[in-house]
Amino acid sequence: MDNRYSRQLLYSNIGEGGQRLLGEKTVVIVGLGALGSLSSEMLARAGVGRLILIDRDYVEATNLQRQTLYNEEDAAEKKPKAAAAHDKLVKINSSIDIEVHIAHCDAGLIEAVAKDADLILDGTDNFDTRMLINDAAFKHNIPWIYAACVEGSYSSAAFVPGDTPCFRCLTPVLPSTTLTCDTAGIIGPAVHMAVSNQVTTALKILTEQFNAPYHLHIGNVWDMDYMKFNIGNMTETDCPTCQTHEYPELNRTEANAMKFCGRDMIQFIDGRLTEPVVKSTLKQADIAFKETPYFIEFNYEETRIVSFSNGRMLMHNVENLNKARTIVNQLFG
Repeated sequence: MDNRYSRQLLYSNIGEGGQRLLGEKTVVIVGLGALGSLSSEMLARAGVGRLILIDRDYVEATNLQRQTLYNEEDAAEKKPKAAAAHDKLVKINSSIDIEVHIAHCDAGLIEAVAKDADLILDGTDNFDTRMLINDAAFKHNIPWIYAACVEGSYSSAAFVPGDTPCFRCLTPVLPSTTLTCDTAGIIGPAVHMAVSNQVTTALKILTEQFNAPYHLHIGNVWDMDYMKFNIGNMTETDCPTCQTHEYPELNRTEANAMKFCGRDMIQFIDGRLTEPVVKSTLKQADIAFKETPYFIEFNYEETRIVSFSNGRMLMHNVENLNKARTIVNQLFG
């Protein structure tokens, strides 16, 4: 076995058997910001055989304070986080397989990748996507691990179909979702604590050593506080995800425009707005644009717009969904 894992092999809870299991596993990571970029690096270094990475955003200078996988060059290029993560991770461990999706994680995508996964890690910053992950994981009988952090606080919990309640069951007791990194700030150590809990649990699950009791972990690095709560008996008897198996988030019609959590940015999706259509329209309107290998960037009045080839646009300095739709109609009819 590869000598690079020698220190992990010496750890009695992993050893050769555990390392072999890690090399056979596939992990999906949804979101490659502070949480997902760090967890992807930890799992790549640990020797997990295959990583499937999903992220819709790109690297900006404000990310670098806590998203340790990226650098100033990535921010200057506005490189998609999924692409930047791939380029860094293959240099860290070239022996593992890495699949990248520069895309919004919708029901179709999460179900498609979940079918090949042994585990899903939450690297997101919003409640809706976590609910979507939860439904996909329980529908396809795949464990997933929630993690979150804001200011100096962090939380994490694993949800295992058949053994634990699901995320929907716990939503009344989860930390408040009204604060985000973009509105309240965050310090790096809180990220590392959240991910350390998340990845440690991942290693237990992937090496088939995750057993009851099952806990929700909550802490605050600034105050040096830490608590854990047993969640084993918190299943809601009428839960549409883990009890009646309706999976409402997978069947919900998704809006074509949505606001990024805590940010003045709107995502707009229309499959008709392909790269050739956007370029042709901008040329006819005499609007200057910049091309990268991943997207087209241009300004329309006070709005900076990043347009991906699959019809997905990110609109900066836009707070209102109707305003975003108006801009699209004005530009593309």
